Amino acid sequence: MLVNFTKMHGLGNDFVVIDATRQDVTLSSGQVRFIADRHFGVGCDQLLLVEKPDSDGADFRYRIFNADGGEVEQCGNGARCFAVFVRDQGLTTSDMITVDTRGGRIILQIEQDGQVTVDMGRPVFIPEKIPFLAENQQDSYQLLVNGHEYAIGVVSMGNPHAVLLVDDVDTADVDITGAAIESHERFPQHVNVGFMQIQARDDIHLRVFERGVGETLACGTGACAAVATGIRQGLLDDRVAVHLPGGTLQISWQGESQPLYMTGPATTVFKGTINCE
Repeated sequence: MLVNFTKMHGLGNDFVVIDATRQDVTLSSGQVRFIADRHFGVGCDQLLLVEKPDSDGADFRYRIFNADGGEVEQCGNGARCFAVFVRDQGLTTSDMITVDTRGGRIILQIEQDGQVTVDMGRPVFIPEKIPFLAENQQDSYQLLVNGHEYAIGVVSMGNPHAVLLVDDVDTADVDITGAAIESHERFPQHVNVGFMQIQARDDIHLRVFERGVGETLACGTGACAAVATGIRQGLLDDRVAVHLPGGTLQISWQGESQPLYMTGPATTVFKGTINCE
């Protein structure tokens, strides 16, 4: 099976984007892993599949697969790449695009400068909806990991996130601690793990260990989760610059009843065709 694809990235978080509206594409988890492999395939953190909408009011549906072949609910950097992709491919001429994902409906706005603002919806802090095993809802939870207790904020941005404060992201033990939290028994569907260093109330540094991927150069939903938990704990203002290894995102959130917005770039790298037999 020959598949046409486009390689894209959002601040170094890279994607293989496939149009399934104009070609018949059905991928097994093994084929996703092959495409994502950086030695034998194209190489990517996630694969994005563009599909026709299956509900009223949506322009498109898109599915997100991690490099391990597992399908996940949401991806903020991928959403921005999705918006640029469907415009560049002539699938829409609109600056505002409504998209259904496994994690819910999102709205994408292509700005005049080419950046994309994503209406990520409202952060969800109810434990069973994240999902996270807890007796009651709190702003912060204690989590025992590798013999150490960590204070974490927990939120869903369409996918589950745990966020912990660190003094210095450069020296944070992202690989070992991130992997241990990602697979912790209190997260039944595993979790993305953010390590947040607060520089000021409107400025943070962040590294993210992504579920099913490992650390990436940028994580859009991770940036949203860090800001949402920081605001909820009274540590951050309502508009925050989030500096990730791959670049900076702007996140804004006016509080509990309001949607959270993320603004950042999306870049096309190259196009090609791969044999997935």
